Amino acid sequence: MKKTKTIFQDGNHKWVAIVRDPDKQSFLIDTNEYLVTHGSHGMLLDPGGAEVFPAVFSALSSEFDPSALTAIFASHQDPDVCSSLALWLEFNPQMRCYVSWLWAGFIPHFGGSTETFVSMPDEGIDISLDGLMLKAVPAHYLHSSGNFHLYDKVAKVLFSGDVGAALLPPGDDGLFVENFDAHIRHAEGFHRRWMGSNEAKRRWCERVSQMDIDMLCPQHGAIYQGADVQRFINWFDDLQVGLCGS
Repeated sequence: MKKTKTIFQDGNHKWVAIVRDPDKQSFLIDTNEYLVTHGSHGMLLDPGGAEVFPAVFSALSSEFDPSALTAIFASHQDPDVCSSLALWLEFNPQMRCYVSWLWAGFIPHFGGSTETFVSMPDEGIDISLDGLMLKAVPAHYLHSSGNFHLYDKVAKVLFSGDVGAALLPPGDDGLFVENFDAHIRHAEGFHRRWMGSNEAKRRWCERVSQMDIDMLCPQHGAIYQGADVQRFINWFDDLQVGLCGS
């Protein structure tokens, strides 16, 4: 079963990280899922693959009534991001899935109907979660041609999908980055190969540098917090991406 860790809470506004399944098959990449709750509603960010659905559902249920989930946010189209969609919709067919317009015709192959999907335009949108306004931030061509991150200006949390991801070795399973220089070597090869555009990277770095961010939360690896957030942005800005090999 995955573990849950509350990474922000102010009254009924909460962010929960759902991480580190000790029973995960070794050939599967490890993923982080995030739950945002506000008032009586919840949104699940990058809910994960079908194979981790039981672990994610069980862990989430220990923190929040899953019947109160109203939305899913899919940063992009990959199977480790949202191939569990049909299972979540089987539990609650009324949930909505926010996704780039570019993938609105592809992700339904994982499940859902025309009522399920909210297509996000390239410039992004504001999303209301029981009155809390969350911002979908463009991150196109950073791993995926139609890609979004999610910013919560109240919690000062940026969910960054695959940007900031690190492929950590066995046993290196801390939730937060503790030694940036040691950690970032596990992110370098991933970013060089999976981020497709230096121009898109530069624009993203400029955009998020203007945001007030306490935690940058990737879909893989550990969370950057405090000074490590800007340290990562500066490191990423200097990195040449779109290259084979590390």
